[in-house]
Amino acid sequence: MIDILFGQSYFLKFDPKLWEAMQPYPPLGTLYAASYLRQGGYSVALFDAMLAGSEAEWAESLDSQKPTYAVIYEDNFNYLTKMCLLRMRSAAFLMCAMAKQRGCIVIVAGSDATDHFENYLSHGADFVLIGEGEETLHELLSALSGKAEKPLNTIQGLAYSEGEVVVKTTRRPDIRDLDALPFPAWDLVDIEAYRDIWLKRHGYFSMNMVTTRGCPFHCNWCAKPIWGQRYNARSPQNVVDEMIWLKENFQPDHLWFVDDIFGLKPDWTRQFAHRLRAVQFRIPFKCLHRADLLLREGEVEALRDSGCTIVWIGAESGSQKILNAMEKGTKIEQIYEVTRRLHAAHIQVGFFLQFGYPGESMADIRRTLQMVRIAKPDDIGISVSYPLPGTKFFDAVKDQLGAKQNWIVSDDLEMMYQGPFSTLFYRVLHTIVHKEFRSRLFIARMRAGKGIRLRAILRYFYYQFTLPLGRWRLNRLAKSHHLGMMSTSTNSSWKSASTPTPQNE
Repeated sequence: MIDILFGQSYFLKFDPKLWEAMQPYPPLGTLYAASYLRQGGYSVALFDAMLAGSEAEWAESLDSQKPTYAVIYEDNFNYLTKMCLLRMRSAAFLMCAMAKQRGCIVIVAGSDATDHFENYLSHGADFVLIGEGEETLHELLSALSGKAEKPLNTIQGLAYSEGEVVVKTTRRPDIRDLDALPFPAWDLVDIEAYRDIWLKRHGYFSMNMVTTRGCPFHCNWCAKPIWGQRYNARSPQNVVDEMIWLKENFQPDHLWFVDDIFGLKPDWTRQFAHRLRAVQFRIPFKCLHRADLLLREGEVEALRDSGCTIVWIGAESGSQKILNAMEKGTKIEQIYEVTRRLHAAHIQVGFFLQFGYPGESMADIRRTLQMVRIAKPDDIGISVSYPLPGTKFFDAVKDQLGAKQNWIVSDDLEMMYQGPFSTLFYRVLHTIVHKEFRSRLFIARMRAGKGIRLRAILRYFYYQFTLPLGRWRLNRLAKSHHLGMMSTSTNSSWKSASTPTPQNE
């Protein structure tokens, strides 16, 4: 028997898009919580849903571990948990029920549970941790186990039921000294299972790290149920120490820094690079950043010197009108310039693109596609505007929401409100933009004399064969937009708007 069985409900197998990509990372936030509670004197075990086949394996883990507390602690560093996907919510509900059937005290933490704590309490959870969870969980278990005499209603960051009444206590301040946290409990993870998948599918082994918690910017569509607008960072030296520790113990070939914004503090990245040079340590990594912050003096060079190989930025739109409406705080020209600088430093660039924001017209879509063609990012990710509780965007469109208010899986792409165009329009748009982008990458590789596999050649010709029909469908769908929600600028055909000319290939 153990004190705590930690788990989470993000099953990679339940998300077809991510299952196809097959780039699994263990639940970092869950590992932090496990490490924190183990440091507090509790025995812990992990159920890792990322590589599990179904919820039945959670039941098997409950039966073998026989925990007193079953803690479904979602990985708050995994952006997919912020999307509050219905398939993963249903998994969490079933996992709560399974644990209750076995007599466990059930505790849940995560973005969806923070937003919908009453729903989780009604589906078997005894307690929901609101916001950042480590300190609240430790204090709660101390009270429940009798290690400390503390009334539940005085524990900050907690929701629970007292009879028919739901109690929610005041919000707990976030942990500010992140260096004081123990490193994640990587020993609980089946590292070799992850290594085997990465090596077979991608030829290298990647692990995940985080240097910060939160984001202080105010993009009005971005849900922040865990940290809100607050932002705390680890010291560069503490991060370097963990990188060396990971390399010595688990030998990753690559790291993914999962921060919302890497190196936000002025001079942080330069200090980070300096400390890596001092210990002569370097490992390739990818990270997420902002276009305006990347233009700070020496930022790109410090990333290069640190070992960064690709930076993903939230470009979102090629229309300044849409960026302003989003309250993004960036300029189109900054996206172009930072892409030029990163490429000059031999760092690849990924663009996150978002379609479907209120007021978007075909002209705005064309500007986004023009930005992709001219800036030439090395990769793109596409989504549509998705209203989540706690955002200005949600408040603006909540009266338009129907019974379904969350996506089922990550590539659902359903317009949850009366957006500029229909759900089918954006799903077709998603397919077409990806096909055109991959086709341009194929042509660029050929012109650069790089080796091309037969599979890539066949895929290219498949794209060229299917694109005309896709553009025709999109033109038809563009004429049937939601009434009252669309700009009048919809007359131009899709082909003229999106097909690159030869000189832009």
